[in-house]
Amino acid sequence: MNFYQKEINRISKICYKNEGQIKTVIRTKKFIENNFEQELNLDVLSDSQFTSKFHLLRLFKKYYGMTPMRYLIDRRIEKSKEYLRNGMPVTQTCFAVGFESPSSFSTLFKTKIGIAPMEFQKRAIFAK
Repeated sequence: MNFYQKEINRISKICYKNEGQIKTVIRTKKFIENNFEQELNLDVLSDSQFTSKFHLLRLFKKYYGMTPMRYLIDRRIEKSKEYLRNGMPVTQTCFAVGFESPSSFSTLFKTKIGIAPMEFQKRAIFAK
């Protein structure tokens, strides 16, 4: 069973079954995962799925419990942790994962993770 089918089965158990909606939210999630470093917003995501941005927002939140933008931010933070562990400089990491400014990246990273990106990197390198 492939990832796509597993995801459909998982979501079907949580919510009532509507194949069209499930496929839309799974494709949106995959689109975010494959394009997280690009400038994404609700308009781009809804255009990629040929649906209303408000409908997509409701569906995504219904099936995943968060908005597409929150998922995008979480995905970017997770990828940035990987880059920082591998020694990529904080500023370069910021732009590599799609943030527009190092200060907003650092603030958001600290809010989500609890420590600044530089401190995270130091701890990760010493832990190796």
